Amino acid sequence: MGELVPILAILMVFGIPMLAIWTSHKQKVAKLQIEATAEHTAEKAAQYASKIQSLEDRVRVLERIVTDGGYDVATQIEALRDTRRVEEAGSGVPLGLERKERV
Repeated sequence: MGELVPILAILMVFGIPMLAIWTSHKQKVAKLQIEATAEHTAEKAAQYASKIQSLEDRVRVLERIVTDGGYDVATQIEALRDTRRVEEAGSGVPLGLERKERV
């Protein structure tokens, strides 16, 4: 038992400060990891916000097309085709819209 007292004294003198240093180091490493994760998360959030803004802008354009009468584009295209057919039929130029029979 007499031999253990000096060993315990040495362990306490050197062990406790070493444990404090090790614990402090672990806390600093954990703090740096949290900061790095927060930075990465902030970058991702900014990217997502930019993407969402882009999509919202596109939806606004589509809504404007639909509500401003631009949705009638298909009808206008068909009307132009009909006008073209009448003009081409009068000039004798074939449209080439009929399907050819396969031999």
